[in-house]
Amino acid sequence: MMENSNILNVSDLRVEFKTRFGIARVVNGVSFSIDRGETLGIVGESGCGKSMTALAILGLVPSETGRVYGKHVLLDGENLLQANEQRLREVRGKEISMIFQEPMTSLNPVYTVGNQIAETVRVHEGLGRHEALNKAVEMLRAVGIPAPESRVREYPHQMSGGMRQRVMIAMALACQPKLLIADEPTTAVDVTVQAQIFDLLKELQNRTGTAIILITHDMAVIANVAERVSIMYAGYIVEEGPVREIITNPRHPYTRGLLRCVPHFKTKPGAAREELMEIPGIVPDATQIGLDCPFHLRCKYAKGRCKEKMPPSTLVGNGHTVACWSAGGTP
Repeated sequence: MMENSNILNVSDLRVEFKTRFGIARVVNGVSFSIDRGETLGIVGESGCGKSMTALAILGLVPSETGRVYGKHVLLDGENLLQANEQRLREVRGKEISMIFQEPMTSLNPVYTVGNQIAETVRVHEGLGRHEALNKAVEMLRAVGIPAPESRVREYPHQMSGGMRQRVMIAMALACQPKLLIADEPTTAVDVTVQAQIFDLLKELQNRTGTAIILITHDMAVIANVAERVSIMYAGYIVEEGPVREIITNPRHPYTRGLLRCVPHFKTKPGAAREELMEIPGIVPDATQIGLDCPFHLRCKYAKGRCKEKMPPSTLVGNGHTVACWSAGGTP
C-alpha cells in the first residue's frame, strides 16, 4: 500500500471565542494540507488568524473561552481534534514542534538554554540528565551556535536575539518532529541573521525531511523559502497555490494588494516596477464577521453578491484556488 504523502491534512477548521461583545470567529473553515519535506507559507496581515490556526492544530486554544471544531486535523491519519490532552502533550514537541514569534518571552529566563533543550528530549525520548545535556550541546552545534559546550550553560538574557532564535530552533528540532510550525521566526533579528535562519531551516529540513509551516506577513520571504502559499484574510483562506503561480498570477484583490506592499516586488516577469501601495482599511473585527465576503469593504471590485455571501474556493489553475466573486477582475 502506497504511503500517503500528506503529513498534515486540515479540513474545515474553525476557532471562535466568547467575548463580552459577542462570538469572535477568528478561524473560519480553514482547509489545507502539507506533504512530507514540504514548506507551506501562510500569509496575511496581523489579526487574520494565522497564529490561531497553528495554536488550534496543537490544541493550545484555551478551552475556558475558546472553541475549536471542524471536520478533522489529521496528523499521519490521526485526528487531533479527537485527541485528549494526554495525547496532545505527547504530540507537542515530539511530532509537531513550534517556533514562537518572540524568543525572549518563549524561553524561560531562570533556566539555562541547555536545560530547556534537555527537558524536551528527557520528556519525549526518556533520556537521562547527562545524555539529554549532551543532546542539547549537539543541537546547539547543529544550529550554528559557536562553542556550544559553554553556551549550553548560558541564560537567555546572555544571548543576542539571533542566538535566542537559534536556541528556539534547536529546541523545536531536538526530537526530529514530523512537522515544524514557524510563527514569524525572524521577527526579532536583522536581515542578515534572517537569511541565515532560513538557510538553516532549509538545511535541517533537507537532512531530516521535516515539513514546515511558515507563518509570516512577508510575501518576499515566502517567495524565497516556500513551495506553496495560503493567503489568509479574516480567518479564511482566500487564495492558495504554488508560490510562483501566486506571485506571477495573483487572482484575489487582497493577494495583489499584499504583493504591491512589498518594495520593488514585481508580480510578473518584465513588468514595470509598481508604485508601493497600502491596502485601504483594516481587517474587520472578528465579532462582526458574517456570511458576506469580509474583504468587500476594502475591495474596489466588490459587487452586490460580495456583500451577501462568502464565495466558494474555486480551482483556477494547477493547484491554484481562489475564493472571490471578482477573481477575473483586472489588477
